[in-house]
Amino acid sequence: MNKTFRPPDRNGVGPSKVALPAGTWHTVFDFLVHHFPTIPADEWQVRMLRGEVIDQAGQVVRPDTAYQPNSLLFYYRGLPDEPRIPFDEVVLYRDDYLVVADKPHFLPVTPAGRYLQETLLVRLKRKLGIDTLAPMHRIDKDTAGLVLFTIQPATRNLYQMLLREQSVSKVYEAIAPWRDDRQLPTVYRSRLAESDAFMQMQEVAGEPNAETSIALLETRGELARYQLHPVSGQKHQLRVHMASLGMPILNDRIYPTLLPDDADNPDYSKPLQLLAKSVRFTDPLSGKLHQFESLQTLSW
Repeated sequence: MNKTFRPPDRNGVGPSKVALPAGTWHTVFDFLVHHFPTIPADEWQVRMLRGEVIDQAGQVVRPDTAYQPNSLLFYYRGLPDEPRIPFDEVVLYRDDYLVVADKPHFLPVTPAGRYLQETLLVRLKRKLGIDTLAPMHRIDKDTAGLVLFTIQPATRNLYQMLLREQSVSKVYEAIAPWRDDRQLPTVYRSRLAESDAFMQMQEVAGEPNAETSIALLETRGELARYQLHPVSGQKHQLRVHMASLGMPILNDRIYPTLLPDDADNPDYSKPLQLLAKSVRFTDPLSGKLHQFESLQTLSW
């Protein structure tokens, strides 16, 4: 039995997997209904009859397939009513190892929750026909700009190591309130940790694990355009740091105040004014210096 078997992507979406523990279930169907109580039993029957549940030997699992503990199961999930996010990504660069995409606001990078087909990764897999595509890093769905992807599993770790060693220079731009009482440029450091509030990060006491360089680019009335250079890569780092300085990024629905989730009816007229503007790094394979810049600009 091939334990490394993985079913192919379908329409750009790879399968999820679940381990089958020891238990008294008679069929795989019985286990799935028990293990995923929020998914109706009849939906699992439909998926199985469509060939969307597969065992680790590559065989399609039917509703009456006997349960085999200590094995793996693969299944494809779908969101039949997933609305299209009405903005398009642009591929800026592609070679045998890398893809660089310019992501629009509102588009998640990878599948999660209510987003599956309408994610940058799945869109690019379908567009480019590369099932092995994987994000080298991620940005928030609310943030626009550059996202790097690796193509070859064998060389993926070399590129990931650049991020772990902080060898990738990333520059962002943001529009936020102008504060004439802040001396810029400046470097802001703090320790970030998960908060009790869903989605929010918080600053806590302790050794800083997040560092951001902040510079002023221009002012227009009560607003300003800032250049942000994150030395670290903590979740929501730029958004937290700007809010902590009294300069929350324009249209931020999380910082400093967490607003109600508007995913069912998003206001596309008010994108978060944060842009991953440029990246710069030396290719670990070719030694070539890569410099990429987003084609997008922020809106005042």
